[in-house]
Amino acid sequence: MEMQEANQGSEVSPNQTIYINNLNEKVKLDELKKSLNAVFSQFGKILEVLAFKTLKHKGQAWVVFESAESASTAIAKMNGFPFYDKPMRIQFAKTKSDVVAKADGTFVPREKRKRHEEKGGKKKKEQHHDSTQMGNAMNSAYPGVYGAAPPLSQVPYPGGVKPILPEAPAPPNNILFVQNLPHDTTPMTVQMLFYQYQGFKEVRMVEAKPGIAFVEFADEMQSTVAMQGLQGFKILQNPMLITYAKK
Repeated sequence: MEMQEANQGSEVSPNQTIYINNLNEKVKLDELKKSLNAVFSQFGKILEVLAFKTLKHKGQAWVVFESAESASTAIAKMNGFPFYDKPMRIQFAKTKSDVVAKADGTFVPREKRKRHEEKGGKKKKEQHHDSTQMGNAMNSAYPGVYGAAPPLSQVPYPGGVKPILPEAPAPPNNILFVQNLPHDTTPMTVQMLFYQYQGFKEVRMVEAKPGIAFVEFADEMQSTVAMQGLQGFKILQNPMLITYAKK
């Protein structure tokens, strides 16, 4: 069964697998899977994220949730969400067995998929699935392009262990301070979330302090809109805590 054809049509029964297309084909496969896992994990436990390098499957992915309810919520909340500058198109996979069959090895094409998917095994995945291979490259993958990060003294609790607001919040400005990120979050994942807001300029992560990021906008009005829109947005079940950065 061709994957593209398997997901066309309107008479698709709700199940635990969602089919996503219109994805940005320029994003590397590992980064794409990690970002999908990070963004969709807020809706429930994810068993698998599938994406392939083959030409006919580019721009597509499948996310398998533990429950159909989680999949339904993900479709309702994320259909049309700007993901790497392209709105995602999401629907239920036509037959959940197309992807779930991976567990018993009956899914086709097996050979090409195995090279990319078997690294984590065929067992039930934890929430941090497929994250370690990208985590080590976090600090070098996206160099600081808008200058040095604000002083580390502005971080209320170095290391971001607890998402606690500073005692004296900074006044509104164009740079946001984001806390409570999973420690293996990549700059590209943060950028993907904030890029949808007008005035977005850059993301800066502090090399020695995982779990935090600085996001720069053109002005404080635009940064405020982004803060309000993404406050509490969950990445791997971690709700982001966003404040204005101290200058």
